[in-house]
Amino acid sequence: MVEKIREILAEQLDLELDEIKADSDIQKDLEADSLDVMDIMTEIEDEFDIEVEDDAIESLRTPALIAAYIEKIKG
Repeated sequence: MVEKIREILAEQLDLELDEIKADSDIQKDLEADSLDVMDIMTEIEDEFDIEVEDDAIESLRTPALIAAYIEKIKG
């Protein structure tokens, strides 16, 4: 799952996959702005058929944290 999230980030942020690690901070390390984050979350919702709670978005700062969140809500 982390790999798929990394692929989404690479596509959305126009980065090489090897630039994105499981613990890369989306905003600090990958330089995503708030619009980028919203686009990323929309893509993740579509890809994994989930709805990311608005209050959870700020805490989902790395691919690993996003994967853990998805696993938690999908059961």
